[in-house]
Amino acid sequence: MIHTIVFLLSIIHFSTTSTNHAISDFLLILFSLSLSTNYQFHPDMALPNGLSTSHSRTPLFSFAVIADVQYADIPDGRSFLGVPRYYRHSIHVVQRAVTNWNHHNNIKFSINFGDIVDGFCPKPDSITAVQKVLNEFDKFDGPVYHMIGNHCLYNLPRTKLIPLLKIPSDNLRAYYEFSPCPEYRFVVLDAYDFSALGWPGDHEVTLEANQFLREKNPNSDKNSPNGLIGVDRRFVLFNGAVGKEQLRWLEGTLQDCDQRNQNAVVCSHLPLDPGAAAPEALLWNYDEVMKIIHKFKCVKACFSGHDHKGGYCVDSHGIHHRCLEAALECPPGTDAYGYVDVYCDRLSLVGSDRMASTEMIF
Repeated sequence: MIHTIVFLLSIIHFSTTSTNHAISDFLLILFSLSLSTNYQFHPDMALPNGLSTSHSRTPLFSFAVIADVQYADIPDGRSFLGVPRYYRHSIHVVQRAVTNWNHHNNIKFSINFGDIVDGFCPKPDSITAVQKVLNEFDKFDGPVYHMIGNHCLYNLPRTKLIPLLKIPSDNLRAYYEFSPCPEYRFVVLDAYDFSALGWPGDHEVTLEANQFLREKNPNSDKNSPNGLIGVDRRFVLFNGAVGKEQLRWLEGTLQDCDQRNQNAVVCSHLPLDPGAAAPEALLWNYDEVMKIIHKFKCVKACFSGHDHKGGYCVDSHGIHHRCLEAALECPPGTDAYGYVDVYCDRLSLVGSDRMASTEMIF
């Protein structure tokens, strides 16, 4: 309770300028509620865009985030659910994101959470479309880390995607890790390692994945979750899984993080917790992956894309799950990107426009 009161008072003090009375009033209400024995306030909640409660401290470093650009030089359209999609505008979101990130002068690297190109992009134009977006990312003053999404694989095979996105790999798998400072390790998963997408039609992975889908999804259209209940709705063609070899790699990597007393951030195109995303968006074997993650104390947060509306939750082990809002679904003149200030005890996502800011305290 004392920590909660101190936390709220510090934000209220920060929010009492003439331009922040609304935020201050809101936080004063939360402060009074936190004094009640019947209400529990969680400081690791989404906050208004641009507001960071870590304002008084210098972060170890910052990194930029964006997800689901899905650029294509085609007219605007809609998703299967009827949500508007702005294919040509999404590259302008990237352009504004890079300009904003460079303006900060202290963002160490950026992460693109997959689906750089849309599945409706005409296949002869796929490489051109991907390269056009990459040219914009190349204007960022630092390294850009990419991962593979389903729309990437609708357009191009792994043999072309991995070198194009400069993903470190020697076996066409797209999982890797990097450490931007001694205190932190970033673990990037290949969510389509085991999938019916991206591998040749006669590849053993394709054959096994198709058999897996036949067992899990009775629909003739394997992209349809009709009739599937709850989290079983994840067993659709546009999702995938982490393969056995990658699971072993993940466990070994996290074990090493624990031994080095590092904090770990797990990144995946597909979400890893049903509290942060729709069931239809989840990794096929998210439960297996989380069982490994929960064995170790090092993982503090899991970031993802894929579910375009975004989402956030904290799981039973205190791990934060943040699914990022899609750049594709930004109407002209709006944005969805952000950057994360990294501290020893928290991650502070500062979102732009449609991307919600989020404090993740651990």
